[in-house]
Amino acid sequence: MPKFQLEQEVRVLRTVRNDGTFPGKEVGDRLVLRGATGFVKDVGTYLQDQIIYAVHFFDDQVMVGCREEELQAADDPWNPSRFEFRDKVTPRIPLAIGGEVIAEPGVEAEILRVLRDEPGGVAYHVRVPGRTLQVPETALDPLHAEDEA
Repeated sequence: MPKFQLEQEVRVLRTVRNDGTFPGKEVGDRLVLRGATGFVKDVGTYLQDQIIYAVHFFDDQVMVGCREEELQAADDPWNPSRFEFRDKVTPRIPLAIGGEVIAEPGVEAEILRVLRDEPGGVAYHVRVPGRTLQVPETALDPLHAEDEA
Protein backbone atom coordinates (compact mmCIF):
# COMPACT_ATOMS: atom_id res chain seq x y z
CA MET A 1 0.00 0.00 0.00
CA PRO A 2 1.28 3.49 -0.83
CA LYS A 3 2.35 5.59 2.14
CA PHE A 4 1.29 8.86 0.47
CA GLN A 5 -2.06 9.72 -1.13
CA LEU A 6 -3.01 11.70 -4.23
CA GLU A 7 -2.81 15.47 -3.66
CA GLN A 8 -0.87 14.98 -0.39
CA GLU A 9 1.91 17.51 0.14
CA VAL A 10 5.31 15.83 0.50
CA ARG A 11 8.92 16.89 1.00
CA VAL A 12 11.85 15.46 -0.97
CA LEU A 13 14.66 14.28 1.31
CA ARG A 14 17.52 14.66 -1.13
CA THR A 15 18.25 16.68 -4.23
CA VAL A 16 16.75 15.15 -7.37
CA ARG A 17 18.98 15.20 -10.44
CA ASN A 18 18.24 14.24 -14.01
CA ASP A 19 19.09 10.58 -14.59
CA GLY A 20 18.65 11.04 -18.32
CA THR A 21 14.87 10.62 -18.38
CA PHE A 22 13.92 14.30 -17.96
CA PRO A 23 13.64 16.05 -21.35
CA GLY A 24 15.44 19.32 -21.96
CA LYS A 25 18.00 18.87 -19.16
CA GLU A 26 21.47 17.38 -19.13
CA VAL A 27 22.20 14.23 -17.14
CA GLY A 28 23.13 15.32 -13.62
CA ASP A 29 21.32 18.68 -13.77
CA ARG A 30 19.48 19.52 -10.57
CA LEU A 31 15.71 19.26 -10.89
CA VAL A 32 14.58 19.77 -7.28
CA LEU A 33 16.60 20.79 -4.20
CA ARG A 34 16.34 18.67 -1.04
CA GLY A 35 13.70 20.01 1.31
CA ALA A 36 11.41 21.25 -1.47
CA THR A 37 7.72 20.42 -1.18
CA GLY A 38 5.31 19.31 -3.86
CA PHE A 39 2.05 17.44 -4.31
CA VAL A 40 1.53 13.79 -5.26
CA LYS A 41 -0.18 13.66 -8.66
CA ASP A 42 0.05 9.94 -9.42
CA VAL A 43 1.19 6.68 -7.82
CA GLY A 44 2.63 3.76 -9.77
CA THR A 45 5.17 0.99 -9.56
CA TYR A 46 8.53 0.25 -11.10
CA LEU A 47 9.62 -3.35 -11.66
CA GLN A 48 6.51 -4.41 -9.72
CA ASP A 49 8.18 -3.84 -6.34
CA GLN A 50 9.00 -0.14 -6.02
CA ILE A 51 6.29 2.44 -5.45
CA ILE A 52 6.93 5.57 -7.50
CA TYR A 53 5.16 8.88 -6.89
CA ALA A 54 4.77 11.52 -9.57
CA VAL A 55 5.28 14.70 -7.55
CA HIS A 56 4.61 18.20 -8.89
CA PHE A 57 7.01 20.73 -7.39
CA PHE A 58 5.28 24.04 -8.12
CA ASP A 59 8.20 26.30 -7.16
CA ASP A 60 10.52 24.46 -9.57
CA GLN A 61 7.79 23.94 -12.21
CA VAL A 62 8.71 20.26 -12.63
CA MET A 63 7.01 16.93 -12.09
CA VAL A 64 9.39 14.12 -11.20
CA GLY A 65 9.14 10.52 -10.11
CA CYS A 66 10.25 9.85 -6.54
CA ARG A 67 10.65 6.61 -4.62
CA GLU A 68 8.85 6.34 -1.29
CA GLU A 69 12.10 6.45 0.71
CA GLU A 70 12.97 9.78 -0.92
CA LEU A 71 9.86 11.49 0.50
CA GLN A 72 8.27 12.44 3.79
CA ALA A 73 4.99 14.12 4.60
CA ALA A 74 5.43 17.89 4.31
CA ASP A 75 4.12 18.44 7.83
CA ASP A 76 6.63 15.99 9.41
CA PRO A 77 9.57 17.67 11.16
CA TRP A 78 12.32 18.62 8.72
CA ASN A 79 15.95 18.79 9.75
CA PRO A 80 17.87 20.39 6.90
CA SER A 81 21.37 19.10 6.32
CA ARG A 82 24.50 20.85 5.12
CA PHE A 83 25.58 17.89 2.98
CA GLU A 84 23.88 15.10 1.06
CA PHE A 85 24.58 11.67 -0.43
CA ARG A 86 27.80 11.57 -2.49
CA ASP A 87 29.03 15.00 -1.40
CA LYS A 88 32.79 15.19 -0.95
CA VAL A 89 33.80 16.39 2.50
CA THR A 90 36.80 16.54 4.79
CA PRO A 91 37.02 16.26 8.57
CA ARG A 92 37.19 19.58 10.39
CA ILE A 93 39.08 17.81 13.19
CA PRO A 94 41.03 14.54 13.36
CA LEU A 95 38.62 11.59 13.50
CA ALA A 96 39.72 8.81 15.84
CA ILE A 97 38.51 5.48 17.20
CA GLY A 98 39.94 4.40 20.54
CA GLY A 99 42.66 7.03 20.26
CA GLU A 100 43.75 5.87 16.78
CA VAL A 101 43.40 8.68 14.23
CA ILE A 102 41.46 7.39 11.22
CA ALA A 103 41.25 10.60 9.17
CA GLU A 104 42.95 13.99 9.40
CA PRO A 105 41.57 17.32 8.15
CA GLY A 106 42.15 17.61 4.41
CA VAL A 107 41.53 13.92 3.71
CA GLU A 108 38.85 13.34 1.08
CA ALA A 109 35.74 11.61 2.41
CA GLU A 110 32.31 10.94 0.90
CA ILE A 111 28.84 11.13 2.39
CA LEU A 112 27.14 7.72 2.17
CA ARG A 113 24.02 8.47 4.19
CA VAL A 114 22.35 11.44 5.88
CA LEU A 115 21.05 10.78 9.42
CA ARG A 116 18.62 13.60 10.16
CA ASP A 117 17.19 12.38 13.46
CA GLU A 118 20.30 11.73 15.53
CA PRO A 119 20.54 13.03 19.10
CA GLY A 120 22.50 16.26 18.91
CA GLY A 121 21.56 16.98 15.32
CA VAL A 122 22.32 15.83 11.80
CA ALA A 123 25.05 13.22 11.35
CA TYR A 124 26.38 11.23 8.41
CA HIS A 125 27.77 7.87 7.48
CA VAL A 126 31.04 9.01 5.93
CA ARG A 127 33.49 6.90 3.94
CA VAL A 128 37.09 7.80 4.73
CA PRO A 129 39.96 5.80 3.27
CA GLY A 130 39.47 2.24 4.51
CA ARG A 131 36.60 2.93 6.94
CA THR A 132 33.01 4.09 7.25
CA LEU A 133 32.30 6.28 10.26
CA GLN A 134 29.28 8.04 11.74
CA VAL A 135 30.26 11.69 12.02
CA PRO A 136 28.30 14.69 13.32
CA GLU A 137 27.72 17.51 10.85
CA THR A 138 29.73 19.92 13.01
CA ALA A 139 32.88 17.82 12.43
CA LEU A 140 32.79 18.14 8.61
CA ASP A 141 33.63 20.76 6.01
CA PRO A 142 33.14 20.68 2.25
CA LEU A 143 36.22 19.26 0.52
CA HIS A 144 36.54 22.43 -1.57
CA ALA A 145 35.36 25.85 -0.38
CA GLU A 146 33.49 26.44 -3.67
CA ASP A 147 31.33 23.33 -2.92
CA GLU A 148 29.61 25.20 -0.06
CA ALA A 149 26.94 26.72 -2.34
